[in-house]
Amino acid sequence: MENTRDSDLKRIVELREQLHYHNYRYYVLDDPVIEDSEYDQLMLELIKLEAEYPETVTPDSPTQRVGHAVVGRFAQVEHRIPLLSLGNAFNKRELEEFDERVRRWAGQEVDYVCELKYDGLAVSLTYENGIFIQGATRGDGQIGEDVTQNLRTVRAIPLRLAEPVSLEVRGEVFMPKQAYEVLNQERAARGESLFANPRNAAAGSLRQLDPKITASRRLDIYVYSIGGLSHEQIATHLDCLNWLKQLGFKVSPHSKHCSSITEVWEFVEAWTEKRNSLPFAIDGIVVKVNSLAVQAQLGATAKSPRWAIAYKFPADQAVARVLDIEVNVGRTGVVTPLAILTPTLIAGSTVSRATLHNEDYVKAKDIRIGDYVVIQKAGDVIPEIVRSLPERRKGDEQIFEMPHACPACSQPLQRTAGEAAVRCVNLDCPAQAYERIIHFASRDAMNIEGLGPAVIKQLIDSELIENPADLYELTYDQLIGLERFGEKSAQNLLDAIAESKKRPLANLIFALGIRHVGSEVARELASQFGSMERLRTAIVEELTAINTIGEKIASSVVSYFSRDENNRLIDKLAALGVNLVESKSEGAQPLANLTFVITGTLEQFSRQEAESALRSLGAHVASSVSRNTDYVVAGEKAGSKLTRAQQLGITILNEQQFIEIIRQPKQELKQD
Repeated sequence: MENTRDSDLKRIVELREQLHYHNYRYYVLDDPVIEDSEYDQLMLELIKLEAEYPETVTPDSPTQRVGHAVVGRFAQVEHRIPLLSLGNAFNKRELEEFDERVRRWAGQEVDYVCELKYDGLAVSLTYENGIFIQGATRGDGQIGEDVTQNLRTVRAIPLRLAEPVSLEVRGEVFMPKQAYEVLNQERAARGESLFANPRNAAAGSLRQLDPKITASRRLDIYVYSIGGLSHEQIATHLDCLNWLKQLGFKVSPHSKHCSSITEVWEFVEAWTEKRNSLPFAIDGIVVKVNSLAVQAQLGATAKSPRWAIAYKFPADQAVARVLDIEVNVGRTGVVTPLAILTPTLIAGSTVSRATLHNEDYVKAKDIRIGDYVVIQKAGDVIPEIVRSLPERRKGDEQIFEMPHACPACSQPLQRTAGEAAVRCVNLDCPAQAYERIIHFASRDAMNIEGLGPAVIKQLIDSELIENPADLYELTYDQLIGLERFGEKSAQNLLDAIAESKKRPLANLIFALGIRHVGSEVARELASQFGSMERLRTAIVEELTAINTIGEKIASSVVSYFSRDENNRLIDKLAALGVNLVESKSEGAQPLANLTFVITGTLEQFSRQEAESALRSLGAHVASSVSRNTDYVVAGEKAGSKLTRAQQLGITILNEQQFIEIIRQPKQELKQD
């Protein structure tokens, strides 16, 4: 006869199965088969049984939807496969050009899958043996934040899949319009600030430190891909979506298979007209090559996949008045006009400023102080002025004149021939120092929590800092003497500054603010060169040997490191303990700091396999030969690279020598 404990344990399993099923029916299929009161009774019974047998509680139990622990901060998560952003198209011709590129690179006709572009927050969901174990925000594409406990509260995310598979799923968390309106009504009633739009509301809700707050926000999700899925497993993106449905995920019912770019455009036109009829916000259409084999063939740039593009809906427009035109000095010395506008609601948020880019832009659009202008959000994000409305002028409008002297340091401004930008070239300009430090401390750079623009201005005005390196010399006694700094806030800031010393080399490279070097390029430079010392001795030819770096970026990097004041800054950062070396992957790195070039055809390796083998041992693999190359691996039909290596006296390895090196790499290998 079955005892009470065995009966209760069996009932716990039954209740979990039933609740998982009813969650799926309600939140994924939108087709419940029981009343809410019946669901509540089942949940209450499970809660009571788990309280009696706490050892039975598992992470995938329906009772674990709302965590009880409030986190102090979110841990960082490195995405196994980067979450790349998408390139954009804004009209039919740009979509056609995308199609032409895809078919040319693929060497064949292709078909597409069109999906709605949800206006929310991209996340990754990791499952092991069918159990949800981790959820993370996109972050910068490489590093996100661990928001697992908050994602558990999103009812449409299954805690357990229909099959015991291990995979990483990508999706978009969003807030339905109705939930957004209710949330803002509640906040207004409490006298709290309102969210500008559903996207901001979703992002803010998912990043709450208390999961109970997230649970109250009624977030939803659609999943749209599996990270690292091979075409050997599933042939097409459409098959991937169907499998995701079978596993229990919520997949958009609005996706469409299109056999040509003409059908894609028809889909785009249809949803441009009816996008506002949806119960959630969308800001465009995502177009993806259907074949996963072709996707793999096309690959990706440093920023985005070549096999997908996002068509952005035409921006909402409104009319505002230009109250004034100010000029701001950026961290590179560029002086940018900024229109101060009458506060105007557009695309769900209030706009009161818009960049005017440069003097030529203002003149070309004939924008005057006092003008009425048409404004829009470019890509639904950045406010911009489309055109002025001269027919509404009254005669008292003022023509804008660019200042001749820097508004921050009074030094003469300069404009280089052939460039639209006007610059302050005074390296001691306080406005540039302020902007450089803001950039240095920003999230994608050194990510120093608590060091915002107001604090930075306070530190500069108090003459405590002049450049980023000065941050690492701040003391508790200096901070505690400043207004608004208490014991805790002072110590917290010092702790955050100290923690930033450990940031990866890529963060520091980006933080330096080298012109044209974004976070993706910084990551590539860190990976390829391995140390700041190696990077700052690089020449243009060595930099352009990297596939993702062109002449403009290479020249900018070399120019930056040619200036004494920049090298003094780096030397000071090093002396103060800031990390200047790329962290190595686990395992020995016997080929660290050595540069290899592979030319010709190898019999036992593909080019990709050979390069991967070298990188796994710490080597830098370049695509062209320079004086900084240490070894050239020459296969059959080696051409000009081999000739160049011979001219420079670089050591040349045949395939057998190459195999010996990667099988038993010698620690004593050095540059010639």
